[in-house]
Amino acid sequence: MHGLTGNQEGRESMEQIIIHVDMDAFYASVEMRDDPSLVGKPLIIGCMPHERGVVCTCSYEARKYGVRSAMNIKEAYRLCPNGIFMRPNFQKYKAVSEQLHRIWDAYSTATEGIALDEAFLDVTDIVGGFEDAGRIARTIKERVLNELGLSCSVGVAYSKTAAKAASEENKPDGYFEIPTAQDYVNLVIDRDVRAIYGVGTKTAEKLYSVGIRTVRDIRDRRSEVEGMLGSHGKTIVELAYGIDESRVVPYCPEDAKSISREVTFQEDVFDSRLLEDVVTLLSVCVEYRARRYGLYGRGVSLKLTYSDMKGLTRSRNIASSVNAATIRREALSMLSDVPKRSVRLIGVGMFNLSNSKVRQLTLDEVLGVNGGNDQPLDRCLEELQRRYGIEFVSNIDRICTTDYLHKVIEQMRVQRLRKAKAEMAKSFWPDIARVRIAAKS
Repeated sequence: MHGLTGNQEGRESMEQIIIHVDMDAFYASVEMRDDPSLVGKPLIIGCMPHERGVVCTCSYEARKYGVRSAMNIKEAYRLCPNGIFMRPNFQKYKAVSEQLHRIWDAYSTATEGIALDEAFLDVTDIVGGFEDAGRIARTIKERVLNELGLSCSVGVAYSKTAAKAASEENKPDGYFEIPTAQDYVNLVIDRDVRAIYGVGTKTAEKLYSVGIRTVRDIRDRRSEVEGMLGSHGKTIVELAYGIDESRVVPYCPEDAKSISREVTFQEDVFDSRLLEDVVTLLSVCVEYRARRYGLYGRGVSLKLTYSDMKGLTRSRNIASSVNAATIRREALSMLSDVPKRSVRLIGVGMFNLSNSKVRQLTLDEVLGVNGGNDQPLDRCLEELQRRYGIEFVSNIDRICTTDYLHKVIEQMRVQRLRKAKAEMAKSFWPDIARVRIAAKS
């Protein structure tokens, strides 16, 4: 981390030239491309208005009503009751994202994907300056439009932070350049602190609480920001002066610190049997994803959010690399130890990841005893099939996709609820009959 001196403020830097590409309302744009009848209408991708969830993205027509990404879906419906609500099709969006990355990768020495629909491209070593970079950026926009029928906004700048700000400047279908640190400072200095890439909601709230609301405020009260936010505060101060030397780092799955899957129930769940069954499916999905990337983990985590929005996490380190059966066993053990309350969200994960599988013999194996700690997963899935009438074993590849997993778990929840109501009714009516017989006698 570099300290700030007078000659550093607003300094120019030609050490990097970065392009940031950000698709315009990506999920919604893909759906409108595939169904032209949706064009020009307030399209909201997330879930149905009566369901529990948030807005993934929405068309610009919906944004005119105040609808925004991450907004509670019920609030979105209140603002835009005539909107068209759709569930996301992540398999489709991922396929389109792969096409986008093939285009982007052709113009950079390194590509750092931030999400399915945006990325930083390092073009430093393949351009002679911003004029060349601008031609590449416009070529990318043309190819994305001509080959995929989608629009994107592109920013070209001397740093990642500035490139991100540039791509957002003229959305949608925009293009903007920020050649120097001083150009960046001039652009953002009187804007809200959220204009700085990396200042999220929680950080912004801390700054607001002490009256720091603009980028200029950060500069004027730099020591206070650093004292309040520590190393993160120092980074924010540097960014407020336009200083950002971070590099474009291509994403590698093996660099991930953890792999997890979670699900939010449409209604809070108190049913311990259902929670245990969901843990089984999530455990399979976690191992499935890890196996795709050739990763192994030696830790298991459990995450819960209760109906009052209070959450907790539990984790355990494991001596050997974990498989789905081990994940399930440890997650269930941790689940049995947490408070029994209605659950809104449940998640399972693995951490301490590496490319190497670690095997450690147990005492039972040393003594030649079959401990039987991990029930085979195929047997667990067969039990789920019998319980819910859903084909799990032969359909596990599909179930491990995000959208289908949520659909299956919701189907399981509804079945368990119906069964509980039926059992309650059976016990209720005999009691009524006995009361009537007693009354007659």
